[in-house]
Amino acid sequence: MAEHRDSSDVTVRLFRRRSSVPRARRLARSVLTDWTIDPDVTDRAELVISELVTNAIRVRAPGDRLVEMRLVRPHTDRRLLLEVSDAGPGKPLVRVPDQDEPNGRGLLLVEALADYWGCAPRDAGIGKTVWAVIIVPGEPPRPPATDMTAVRVQPGQCVRTADGWHTVRTVRSTRYAAQGPAIVLAFDDGTPPLRLPVGEQLTVRAGEDGRDAAMG
Repeated sequence: MAEHRDSSDVTVRLFRRRSSVPRARRLARSVLTDWTIDPDVTDRAELVISELVTNAIRVRAPGDRLVEMRLVRPHTDRRLLLEVSDAGPGKPLVRVPDQDEPNGRGLLLVEALADYWGCAPRDAGIGKTVWAVIIVPGEPPRPPATDMTAVRVQPGQCVRTADGWHTVRTVRSTRYAAQGPAIVLAFDDGTPPLRLPVGEQLTVRAGEDGRDAAMG
């Protein structure tokens, strides 16, 4: 079962059985593809999730306890966060298995693929959360856009128009001769100002300075 806290934070609960490992990989790839995460990062994240979920379903815990997988989308800091929580005790340790051992290399792989990783007690309930962070290269993914009325738009946010996205430089109030109050948006890139009724719906996202599109 999946719980979407918002479009940038997805939690999935899995049964403690082998079939949950490929399911976790598929779900992780689907979410990261929707987020347009770099394909190389997606491949690395899928393998990390596979190893963490494999470890989680192997720990000693009551049979009815679920494993929780959480994915948090990177924003301005470019960090993709991967978490897997279980109800088992202890703390995972990296070890180097003998050459003839078939298992025991999972955390070595996590250490090689993630930029850094760690373990912490669960925020609620028993058990632990093992987390890993992968830095997404290049420009950070844009935060999700949202719809809002023109009167709520603020300088620094980006507004989508017919010819693309534009950063708002100033916002001022005016009036249509017969249609009542209006908003005039001026843009940084020289695009002609946009004059709209205050209740006009616009698609807005955070600007380069990180101003949140949900503000206002």
